[in-house]
Amino acid sequence: QVQLVESGGDLVQPGGSLRLSCAASGSIFRTDVMGWYRQAPGKPREFVAVVTGGGSPNYAASVKGRFTASRDNAKKTVYLQMNGLTPEDTAVYYCYLRRSTVVWGQGTQVTVSS
Repeated sequence: QVQLVESGGDLVQPGGSLRLSCAASGSIFRTDVMGWYRQAPGKPREFVAVVTGGGSPNYAASVKGRFTASRDNAKKTVYLQMNGLTPEDTAVYYCYLRRSTVVWGQGTQVTVSS
């Protein structure tokens, strides 16, 4: 059973940057789809980015141009580089892996505030 552990969440000022990491334990395959969702207080979980096994990312419109998702299959890790952060990006960020089922990480808190 694959497990995912996120790290890198923090408190950052508007305009700042953060890099989130999500490390997988157990075997992952190039056919696995990995990515990120986020959930702000009082709101439903929303899609942020997805990275296929070949490394091609897709993004939500709200983060396109500011966030960059990538994955290193050898390290079994997916990353989310976040630049130009705004208070609207404040949320718990969850990584996921989709195979026959979906596995979620425990989440990491990102707070954007002055």
